[in-house]
Amino acid sequence: MATIDTALNVLTFSWLTGPIFDKELRIASRRRRNYVFRTLYLLILTLILLLFWLEAVRFSYRSAASQASEMYMVGMGITAIVVWAQFCIAQIVGVIMLSTSISDEIYNKTLGVLMTTPINSMQVVLGKLLSGLLQLLVLIGVSFPLLAIVRVFGGVPWQFLLSGFCITMTAVIFVGSVCMFFSIFCRRAYVVIILTILTLATLFLFLPLLTIFAVHRVIDEKIFIAVLYHLNPYFCMGVQTEVLFDPRATGFMGSVFWPVHCGIMLVSSAGILASCIAMVRRAALRQIVGASPGALSGSLSEPALERLGMAGHIRRVWGPPVAWKELLSPLTRHKILAVIFGVIGLGLLALSYGLFADHGDLDEEYCHILYGVIFFSLGLLVTIVFPATVITSERESRTWPALLGTVVDDWNILFGKVIGAIKRCLPAWLPLLGHVWLFTLVGYIHPVAIVQISFLVFWTTVFLLGSGLYFSSRFKHTTTAVVMNFILGAVIWALVPFLLFMILAISRSSDDLGEAYMDLNPYVHLCSTLDATARQGNTLRYDWISGGQSDVWKSSFWMLFCGWIYIAIGFFFAWRAKKRLRKNIF
Repeated sequence: MATIDTALNVLTFSWLTGPIFDKELRIASRRRRNYVFRTLYLLILTLILLLFWLEAVRFSYRSAASQASEMYMVGMGITAIVVWAQFCIAQIVGVIMLSTSISDEIYNKTLGVLMTTPINSMQVVLGKLLSGLLQLLVLIGVSFPLLAIVRVFGGVPWQFLLSGFCITMTAVIFVGSVCMFFSIFCRRAYVVIILTILTLATLFLFLPLLTIFAVHRVIDEKIFIAVLYHLNPYFCMGVQTEVLFDPRATGFMGSVFWPVHCGIMLVSSAGILASCIAMVRRAALRQIVGASPGALSGSLSEPALERLGMAGHIRRVWGPPVAWKELLSPLTRHKILAVIFGVIGLGLLALSYGLFADHGDLDEEYCHILYGVIFFSLGLLVTIVFPATVITSERESRTWPALLGTVVDDWNILFGKVIGAIKRCLPAWLPLLGHVWLFTLVGYIHPVAIVQISFLVFWTTVFLLGSGLYFSSRFKHTTTAVVMNFILGAVIWALVPFLLFMILAISRSSDDLGEAYMDLNPYVHLCSTLDATARQGNTLRYDWISGGQSDVWKSSFWMLFCGWIYIAIGFFFAWRAKKRLRKNIF
């Protein structure tokens, strides 16, 4: 029996995952939000499939050959959308699910207890990772019936589905490994999410762009594309999609092979997981000998505070107490990590400016649009995450009932949380505003861009701040609130325009409504402003999606109108958050 039991453990890989894997699966199976998210995901994909099918069959007078050709293109289009949706959504969900995978065990002081059992650090790390991957596999699996239906349309090779699935899974494993690495150092989920997204953006977006400008003159283009194909999952997936629509676009495919890319990603993930296993063991040993939970992350323990004379010191409160507390709290408890990221970021930014200047492109509008989109996305990411954590973090640390039991009224509590969220979001907008100010002084950007982009940053922050406060008051867990704020932005700025254009195309209506809705998008405002103000000669002619050009006064009025709509919605969300402060306290 002992031999049989050992053989079963080896065959079922229980020696690799241990009881942690089983425990995480039992917890996930009891969470209602997992089932709700899968249902919504499947419904959205089904709706997209229905709209594509209606678009394909809306002309009844077509010949059979024409309809077959249309179905061929519809099948490829739906498959590409579903595969890319899986590729992006799986990574986002993986980051959110694994953001507190290790920190929960460290700060709840259960990691040391786990190390006193036969469970080792490898089983802790791999059990957490694989349990999250299994949930993502279930999410991806619910779309397989839709892909099977699409295969009936024809034109979709099985090689694309296989390569898309493998590239997605290896990318998710790498992203999950990076997320678990930061989870060891950072307690808060939102810090882990932001650090992971910034790391991925640097590795797979910013560094490749810098490399293109730096080495394109001295290296063969095919060699560079082959290297980028094997190292960058986003570029690899893009190439596979291009080959799906145009099989003739295979000029360099003889030198690339997507399984090689998957192998490189798995080896990189294994290296990150090995370091995670070593650091988890170190954190567990520290906890066993009585070190504080923040010892590994660099925060001060109680003895250290006593030596510095900080323990037991009573400070006088001035002004609203919640706002006072939020203003005095540090932006980050990981100063060394923040300095490292800051130095690396400034170095890469200076290098990119130098490369653009060497090519003589710093006075081109596309250059400033590129920087504007990158910096705006950074600010948008932080503004989505931080406001959604201000109340849920109090609930998770069990201080929310105590705060509501004081004499501080609801408006003062909400005002203090708003001040804290603004304090944490403001540094993320400084790169965008600093870029505009710098090149306005140099003379490459017209000064009117300072006013317009500052107002764009203002109303975007107010809108996402209000929605984040509402979701933070509505849900108990930080992860759920952050996900809902992400979903809100994705729905109103990506999903609704896509569905609107599909419906207008099916009904053979004019695209004026869809184009007018697109002009409400903050990215459209940003690109239109930089295109008009950074253009050589500073013509101040704004190109909007709804058609035609507009002067600076009409464009400014339109931006003010859109901004006040978002500000009103943001205040409505904040008012609803105030109404819910004393509901679902525990």
